[in-house]
Amino acid sequence: MVRRATELGALAVGRLKDPGMHAVGGVSGLYLQIAPGGTKSWILRATIGSKRREMGLGAFPEVPLAIARDKARAARAKVELGVDPILARQRAASALRAEQAKALTFADAARQFVTDKGDQWRNAKHRAQWTATLETYAGPTIGKVLVSDVSQAHVLSILRPIWTTKTETATRVRGRIEQVLDWARVRGYREGENPARWRGHLDKLLPAPTKLAKVSHHPALPVDAMPGFMSNLRKRGGVAARALEFLVLTASRSGEIRGARWSEFDIPGKTWTVPKERMKAGVEHRVPLSPQALQLLDSVPRVDGNDLVFPAPRGGVLSDMSLTAVTRRMEVEAVPHGMRSSFRDWAAERTSYPREVCEMALAHAIENKVEAAYRRGDLFNKRAEMMAAWAGFLRGK
Repeated sequence: MVRRATELGALAVGRLKDPGMHAVGGVSGLYLQIAPGGTKSWILRATIGSKRREMGLGAFPEVPLAIARDKARAARAKVELGVDPILARQRAASALRAEQAKALTFADAARQFVTDKGDQWRNAKHRAQWTATLETYAGPTIGKVLVSDVSQAHVLSILRPIWTTKTETATRVRGRIEQVLDWARVRGYREGENPARWRGHLDKLLPAPTKLAKVSHHPALPVDAMPGFMSNLRKRGGVAARALEFLVLTASRSGEIRGARWSEFDIPGKTWTVPKERMKAGVEHRVPLSPQALQLLDSVPRVDGNDLVFPAPRGGVLSDMSLTAVTRRMEVEAVPHGMRSSFRDWAAERTSYPREVCEMALAHAIENKVEAAYRRGDLFNKRAEMMAAWAGFLRGK
């Protein structure tokens, strides 16, 4: 006859002190193991298949007696069904580790793809442009999404806002997303069809790039045309021409430029601080001044009794049409606000500056409330470097 261990109560179990294995009863094979150092843990002894096994059920008192017995009963029930609970737990832990190893975000996948494939590209500049394009257009939507979870809905939310307005850029973004997702599938980070593929998939949902009409809400010059435009602009006289030149150098809005006052400038500090009352987002904005912007300001004459940097002939604020008139006289198919789009395209496609630096330079409002709450600074030093590079590009450097 099998001898059953006396069923101990919680108080009796708590009083056990001697090192060794103490049967506590209630469930066959359940023991409280006390190590020489005094630590206590639950052990279930059971025959599983042809093997005598010991299964840990947790530490005492973190796992109290009642729960230890419940765990022991559950383990024995699995054994009766022909399941090895120890092996099952090991397999579950192994599967969890495997899933965790596959938990790669799209942003990390893109970085690893560039590391793996970047050396075959033409030059470091192309590599930087490739990365910057994804960070700018794909990053806000899927940068933090697991690459295994990127779906058709994600891809379309990235492409649709720019598909008809920046078709060439959108096509490039789609292709790069597709390459990253293909890389992720081959590396085992995702399964299934590529939601960014064109043929037989997105070509059924989006108009063909070659069929799209040229659409531009704010006509802008191509990036490569900007140095020539600025060279011609510098040859033109007049306050409006200088205001437009300053607008391009600072990537600011027309109203901010036309209303600029000398009292807002810290020339030694190379900073222009636009008060919140004159900003679209209602937030004070600091603009880093490049050497070229400072040189332009130095060339602008100051009018006694007038704090405006670019005053109208009669002393008031220049009209918005005055800057547009300059582009028309130059026979340029662009408007002043479109110059900001040219700057944004340059930053995204020709540089490796992070998206948030570019957006801050344009004084765009942060739509993500969490991001806005955690962004404490205005990235001034990084923006200063970028604006100096932009001014250099406009000089053909």
